[in-house]
Amino acid sequence: MSELREQIDELWESGALDPEPIEQAIALLDRGELRVAERGEDGWVVNEWAKKAILLYFRLRKVEPMDVGGIEYLDKIPLKRVDPALGVRVVPPGVARYGSFLSEGVVLMPGYVNIGAWVGPRTMVDTWATVGSCAQIGADVHLAGGVGIGGVLEPPQAAPVIVEDGAFLGSRCIVTEGVRIGEGAVLSANVSLTASVPVIDVTGAKPVEYRGEVPPRAVVVPGTRPKDFPAGTYQLSCALIVGWREESHDLRLSLNDVLREFELAV
Repeated sequence: MSELREQIDELWESGALDPEPIEQAIALLDRGELRVAERGEDGWVVNEWAKKAILLYFRLRKVEPMDVGGIEYLDKIPLKRVDPALGVRVVPPGVARYGSFLSEGVVLMPGYVNIGAWVGPRTMVDTWATVGSCAQIGADVHLAGGVGIGGVLEPPQAAPVIVEDGAFLGSRCIVTEGVRIGEGAVLSANVSLTASVPVIDVTGAKPVEYRGEVPPRAVVVPGTRPKDFPAGTYQLSCALIVGWREESHDLRLSLNDVLREFELAV
């Protein structure tokens, strides 16, 4: 794969378009053999060349008519074809674009998974949930109805949105700009996170602030905090860590029950 990486980097620098290595890289993404980001010993590492390959693929492809089930579309990227042997379930009109990967046991309700995204085993992408380009979604994750996972394609070195194993994102949550949701975290309905939105742990005597990440097993709700402006004091959005998901929750409670125990909306 190192040779392919060198070819993609050369094409990126020169601005040339050679279909063979570009198509080969996208096929690897589609099969899950290449990922835009991977977890290493020192944290998540972005494979910049994989992002470059996607951007080159967009330049290479032309908009053309596509007939899907009698409905005609105009687009550059074909739909993904899922191997039935993986046990993936795609409910009409759920859509996954070619160059994304759905692991064994994934359930894709009428939502959307964009190119470069990787979705882990047994994860549920619920109705009208969106997994943006290059997002990395772990195993046993639940993206509830209407969740919006933003795409991060440019610049190539930018980290994508990452949702780690076992996390639960409640209805209408929005996560963008490369925010990382830690393993086992629970986000109540309508939590909205960007890289600049503060995530504040209010469970102790003093607040502890995070940005761009939600710690593992945190239970998070939407909140506000005051900020002074020339025209007066107004409330700006933030997110509040109001508790921590215990090991016992995994054994005796569903994720919905965790939210109800903290008196939170699903």
